Amino acid sequence: MSPAEIREEILDILGDIAPDENLDELVDDVSFREQMELDSMDFLDIVMELRKRHRVQIPEEDYGHLASMGSTVSYLEPKMRDIVKA
Repeated sequence: MSPAEIREEILDILGDIAPDENLDELVDDVSFREQMELDSMDFLDIVMELRKRHRVQIPEEDYGHLASMGSTVSYLEPKMRDIVKA
């Protein structure tokens, strides 16, 4: 997947988790928690959705890399490079 496709996938997951949030104005370098009303369970839902949809394993010690859209895409890019978007 390309960085743009990864970003689109994260937006899709966020839309499922927080349907009332306006994702059009999401700033890539600001943490999700500062921009959205996400709690720790919502954050775990993101990790679980990535695992369920794409079999991407994210170790707990790497969760900090998923703080913002920019850092999430950068972290996931090498892990999802060989995944073909359906």
